Amino acid sequence: MKHLLFVTLIFPFIAISQNSDFGNWMIFLGNKDFKQKFNWHSELQYRNYDAIGDLEQLLVRTGVGMNLTEKNNNVLQGYAYVREENYDETNSKKMVSEEHRIFQQLLTRQTFGRINFQHRYRFEQRFMKKDFRMRLRYFLAFQIPINNKKMIDKTSYFSAYNEIFINTEIEFYDRNRLYLGAGYKFNNVFRVEVGYMNQVLLDFNRDQLNVFAYISI
Repeated sequence: MKHLLFVTLIFPFIAISQNSDFGNWMIFLGNKDFKQKFNWHSELQYRNYDAIGDLEQLLVRTGVGMNLTEKNNNVLQGYAYVREENYDETNSKKMVSEEHRIFQQLLTRQTFGRINFQHRYRFEQRFMKKDFRMRLRYFLAFQIPINNKKMIDKTSYFSAYNEIFINTEIEFYDRNRLYLGAGYKFNNVFRVEVGYMNQVLLDFNRDQLNVFAYISI
Protein backbone atom coordinates (compact mmCIF):
# COMPACT_ATOMS: atom_id res chain seq x y z
CA MET A 1 0.00 0.00 0.00
CA LYS A 2 1.39 3.37 -1.01
CA HIS A 3 0.24 6.67 0.41
CA LEU A 4 1.03 10.10 -0.87
CA LEU A 5 0.86 12.88 1.68
CA PHE A 6 1.37 16.47 0.75
CA VAL A 7 0.78 19.73 2.50
CA THR A 8 0.09 22.83 0.44
CA LEU A 9 0.65 26.20 2.06
CA ILE A 10 -1.00 29.00 0.16
CA PHE A 11 -0.02 32.60 0.73
CA PRO A 12 -1.30 35.61 -1.24
CA PHE A 13 0.93 38.35 -2.52
CA ILE A 14 -1.34 40.89 -0.74
CA ALA A 15 -3.17 39.98 2.47
CA ILE A 16 -5.82 42.34 3.82
CA SER A 17 -8.72 41.03 6.00
CA GLN A 18 -10.78 37.95 5.09
CA ASN A 19 -11.16 38.90 1.40
CA SER A 20 -7.40 38.51 0.96
CA ASP A 21 -7.60 34.71 0.49
CA PHE A 22 -4.73 34.20 2.92
CA GLY A 23 -4.62 30.59 4.04
CA ASN A 24 -3.20 27.14 3.62
CA TRP A 25 -4.28 23.81 2.18
CA MET A 26 -3.39 20.57 3.97
CA ILE A 27 -4.02 17.58 1.73
CA PHE A 28 -3.67 13.81 2.14
CA LEU A 29 -3.80 11.53 -0.90
CA GLY A 30 -3.70 7.75 -0.71
CA ASN A 31 -3.72 5.00 -3.30
CA LYS A 32 -3.92 1.25 -2.75
CA ASP A 33 -3.62 -1.27 -5.58
CA PHE A 34 -5.52 -4.53 -5.36
CA LYS A 35 -6.29 -7.42 -7.72
CA GLN A 36 -3.68 -6.15 -10.20
CA LYS A 37 -5.86 -3.75 -12.22
CA PHE A 38 -7.84 -2.06 -9.45
CA ASN A 39 -7.01 0.74 -7.04
CA TRP A 40 -8.63 2.52 -4.10
CA HIS A 41 -8.18 6.30 -3.97
CA SER A 42 -8.52 8.27 -0.71
CA GLU A 43 -8.14 12.03 -0.22
CA LEU A 44 -8.53 14.55 2.57
CA GLN A 45 -8.24 18.32 2.14
CA TYR A 46 -8.40 20.83 4.99
CA ARG A 47 -8.36 24.43 3.76
CA ASN A 48 -8.01 27.44 6.07
CA TYR A 49 -8.39 31.19 5.63
CA ASP A 50 -5.34 31.77 7.83
CA ALA A 51 -2.44 29.56 8.99
CA ILE A 52 -4.73 27.19 10.88
CA GLY A 53 -8.01 27.17 12.79
CA ASP A 54 -10.29 29.22 10.52
CA LEU A 55 -11.87 26.61 8.28
CA GLU A 56 -12.71 27.56 4.72
CA GLN A 57 -13.38 24.11 3.27
CA LEU A 58 -13.18 20.48 4.32
CA LEU A 59 -13.19 17.96 1.47
CA VAL A 60 -13.17 14.16 1.73
CA ARG A 61 -12.89 12.28 -1.56
CA THR A 62 -12.66 8.56 -2.29
CA GLY A 63 -13.19 6.18 -5.19
CA VAL A 64 -12.39 2.86 -6.85
CA GLY A 65 -10.48 2.84 -10.11
CA MET A 66 -9.36 0.39 -12.75
CA ASN A 67 -6.23 0.51 -14.91
CA LEU A 68 -7.02 0.09 -18.59
CA THR A 69 -3.40 -0.19 -19.79
CA GLU A 70 -1.00 -0.79 -16.90
CA LYS A 71 -1.00 2.57 -15.03
CA ASN A 72 -1.05 4.98 -17.96
CA ASN A 73 -4.84 5.00 -18.30
CA ASN A 74 -7.15 4.75 -15.31
CA VAL A 75 -10.92 5.13 -14.93
CA LEU A 76 -12.40 5.85 -11.51
CA GLN A 77 -15.84 6.13 -9.90
CA GLY A 78 -15.83 8.26 -6.77
CA TYR A 79 -17.66 10.17 -4.07
CA ALA A 80 -16.78 13.42 -2.29
CA TYR A 81 -18.13 15.25 0.75
CA VAL A 82 -17.54 19.02 0.96
CA ARG A 83 -18.21 21.36 3.89
CA GLU A 84 -17.69 25.08 3.29
CA GLU A 85 -17.63 27.92 5.81
CA ASN A 86 -17.57 31.08 3.72
CA TYR A 87 -17.81 34.61 5.11
CA ASP A 88 -20.73 36.84 4.18
CA GLU A 89 -20.36 40.19 2.42
CA THR A 90 -19.52 41.95 5.68
CA ASN A 91 -16.77 39.42 6.55
CA SER A 92 -18.26 39.16 10.04
CA LYS A 93 -20.41 36.04 9.83
CA LYS A 94 -19.85 32.60 8.33
CA MET A 95 -22.32 30.79 6.11
CA VAL A 96 -22.05 27.01 6.39
CA SER A 97 -22.96 24.75 3.46
CA GLU A 98 -22.56 21.06 2.71
CA GLU A 99 -22.27 19.24 -0.59
CA HIS A 100 -22.17 15.62 -1.72
CA ARG A 101 -20.55 14.79 -5.05
CA ILE A 102 -20.51 11.73 -7.25
CA PHE A 103 -17.88 11.84 -9.97
CA GLN A 104 -16.42 9.84 -12.84
CA GLN A 105 -12.82 10.31 -13.87
CA LEU A 106 -10.38 9.32 -16.61
CA LEU A 107 -6.66 9.77 -15.98
CA THR A 108 -4.06 9.33 -18.73
CA ARG A 109 -0.27 9.72 -18.65
CA GLN A 110 2.12 10.28 -21.54
CA THR A 111 5.86 10.84 -21.94
CA PHE A 112 7.47 12.76 -24.79
CA GLY A 113 11.23 12.86 -24.41
CA ARG A 114 11.89 14.40 -20.99
CA ILE A 115 8.36 15.74 -20.54
CA ASN A 116 5.83 13.80 -18.47
CA PHE A 117 2.20 14.73 -19.22
CA GLN A 118 -0.92 13.95 -17.23
CA HIS A 119 -4.51 14.49 -18.38
CA ARG A 120 -7.47 14.22 -16.03
CA TYR A 121 -11.08 14.40 -17.22
CA ARG A 122 -13.65 14.59 -14.41
CA PHE A 123 -17.47 14.78 -14.49
CA GLU A 124 -19.12 15.81 -11.20
CA GLN A 125 -22.73 15.50 -10.05
CA ARG A 126 -23.14 17.94 -7.13
CA PHE A 127 -25.91 17.52 -4.55
CA MET A 128 -26.48 20.56 -2.31
CA LYS A 129 -29.26 21.19 0.22
CA LYS A 130 -31.71 22.78 -2.23
CA ASP A 131 -29.84 22.48 -5.49
CA PHE A 132 -28.35 20.01 -7.95
CA ARG A 133 -25.60 20.92 -10.39
CA MET A 134 -23.19 19.20 -12.75
CA ARG A 135 -19.69 20.26 -13.68
CA LEU A 136 -16.91 19.22 -16.05
CA ARG A 137 -13.23 19.59 -15.19
CA TYR A 138 -10.17 19.18 -17.41
CA PHE A 139 -6.71 19.07 -15.80
CA LEU A 140 -3.49 19.12 -17.84
CA ALA A 141 -0.14 18.90 -16.04
CA PHE A 142 3.46 18.29 -16.95
CA GLN A 143 6.84 17.81 -15.30
CA ILE A 144 10.24 18.38 -16.90
CA PRO A 145 13.29 16.92 -15.10
CA ILE A 146 16.30 19.23 -15.24
CA ASN A 147 19.45 17.42 -14.11
CA ASN A 148 18.30 13.90 -15.06
CA LYS A 149 16.50 12.53 -18.07
CA LYS A 150 13.83 10.89 -15.89
CA MET A 151 12.14 11.59 -12.57
CA ILE A 152 14.52 9.52 -10.46
CA ASP A 153 16.16 10.19 -7.09
CA LYS A 154 17.92 13.56 -6.65
CA THR A 155 16.11 15.21 -9.57
CA SER A 156 15.27 18.89 -9.95
CA TYR A 157 12.26 19.62 -12.14
CA PHE A 158 9.86 22.20 -13.49
CA SER A 159 6.12 21.62 -13.21
CA ALA A 160 2.97 23.28 -14.48
CA TYR A 161 -0.71 22.62 -14.76
CA ASN A 162 -3.94 24.19 -15.89
CA GLU A 163 -7.41 23.09 -14.79
CA ILE A 164 -10.62 24.52 -16.15
CA PHE A 165 -14.06 24.05 -14.54
CA ILE A 166 -17.15 24.17 -16.78
CA ASN A 167 -20.75 24.15 -15.53
CA THR A 168 -23.60 22.58 -17.48
CA GLU A 169 -25.94 25.52 -16.74
CA ILE A 170 -26.27 28.81 -18.62
CA GLU A 171 -23.22 30.28 -16.86
CA PHE A 172 -20.86 27.69 -18.25
CA TYR A 173 -17.62 29.15 -16.91
CA ASP A 174 -16.88 28.33 -13.26
CA ARG A 175 -13.16 28.91 -12.73
CA ASN A 176 -9.66 28.29 -14.09
CA ARG A 177 -6.46 27.46 -12.23
CA LEU A 178 -3.02 28.04 -13.75
CA TYR A 179 0.08 26.90 -11.86
CA LEU A 180 3.85 27.18 -12.51
CA GLY A 181 6.42 25.71 -10.14
CA ALA A 182 9.76 24.04 -9.54
CA GLY A 183 10.63 21.15 -7.28
CA TYR A 184 13.21 18.66 -6.13
CA LYS A 185 12.72 14.90 -5.80
CA PHE A 186 14.99 13.57 -3.05
CA ASN A 187 13.89 9.96 -3.51
CA ASN A 188 10.75 7.87 -3.97
CA VAL A 189 9.61 8.92 -0.50
CA PHE A 190 10.03 12.69 -0.44
CA ARG A 191 9.98 15.68 -2.78
CA VAL A 192 9.25 19.38 -2.38
CA GLU A 193 7.85 21.96 -4.76
CA VAL A 194 7.22 25.71 -4.77
CA GLY A 195 5.09 27.54 -7.30
CA TYR A 196 2.68 30.31 -8.22
CA MET A 197 -1.02 29.71 -8.89
CA ASN A 198 -3.51 32.09 -10.45
CA GLN A 199 -7.20 31.26 -10.00
CA VAL A 200 -9.74 33.16 -12.08
CA LEU A 201 -13.41 33.05 -11.04
CA LEU A 202 -16.35 34.95 -12.47
CA ASP A 203 -16.08 37.97 -10.20
CA PHE A 204 -12.53 37.97 -8.85
CA ASN A 205 -8.98 36.78 -9.37
CA ARG A 206 -6.59 35.13 -6.89
CA ASP A 207 -2.78 35.15 -6.94
CA GLN A 208 -1.16 32.62 -4.63
CA LEU A 209 2.22 31.18 -3.74
CA ASN A 210 2.01 27.40 -3.27
CA VAL A 211 4.51 25.37 -1.24
CA PHE A 212 4.27 21.59 -1.49
CA ALA A 213 5.85 18.81 0.56
CA TYR A 214 5.26 15.33 -0.90
CA ILE A 215 5.75 12.23 1.23
CA SER A 216 5.16 8.75 -0.21
CA ILE A 217 4.85 5.96 2.37
